Amino acid sequence: MPGHGRHTRRWYGILAAMSGRASLVLAVLPFALLAAIYLYGSAARHAENPDDKVMPTVGQLADGIWRAAFEADRKGEYRLWVDTKASLRRLAIGLGLAALVGLAVGLNIGVLPIARAATYPFLIFFAKIPPLALLPILFILFGVEEKAKIILIFVGVAPVIAIDMYLRAREIPYEQVVKALTLGASQPEVIYKVVLPQIFPKLLSAVRLSLGPAWLFLIAAESIAADVGLGYRIFVVRRYMAMDVIIPYVFWITFLGYLMDLALRLWMRWGFRWVGEGEK
Repeated sequence: MPGHGRHTRRWYGILAAMSGRASLVLAVLPFALLAAIYLYGSAARHAENPDDKVMPTVGQLADGIWRAAFEADRKGEYRLWVDTKASLRRLAIGLGLAALVGLAVGLNIGVLPIARAATYPFLIFFAKIPPLALLPILFILFGVEEKAKIILIFVGVAPVIAIDMYLRAREIPYEQVVKALTLGASQPEVIYKVVLPQIFPKLLSAVRLSLGPAWLFLIAAESIAADVGLGYRIFVVRRYMAMDVIIPYVFWITFLGYLMDLALRLWMRWGFRWVGEGEK
């Protein structure tokens, strides 16, 4: 029997190792397939037309990245890094304000019946307004500078986060609130010492889900009225069909979004170990 146990553990170990390798292969497979399709399409188009601009070769893409990142333009600036700095600043301010306001609003209307009655119907109504439809209004009210772009991100993301925080707060068992009040806690203490610590990790999940829309609103605003930014650059070079710049910029935006998502996931994993795996 002891030998049987050793063999069983050995087989479980082999299966676990195979499972890990299989997972890695399956994770890499879509990327490899996409790269193979692009390489094949690019080679076919350039074989037919060496001057094709729609699907640049790998060498052309590398040259486009190099020029954007490591060759100074007429102003002496490295466009990729200048654009990245401007876009991340707008995104961080807009998304950060949306997270703070969304948390505060959702937390309070989730706990306070009076606040819920006065705010929740308007919040639901406001969340249904298409943010991009407000873009011309924002440019008229706040000009074409930074404020309009940041407010667009805020308006597009804050209501969704607030509703999610409201729903998360409502999931807290009411018995916890009653016990806290019974033990002498004040209403603010119930909100910020009982409910807030439990829903804060959910805020990180809500921000993760809001990264895509936030980037969308940012790029839309930069494409219409900006003189620097990742979205601005993409829509400037499209006039010249500069796909050797557009494609690297798109991948760069995707990579930045992935890094932001990864940072939030690591924060949740190491800062809130008690959160279930499904939330990570």
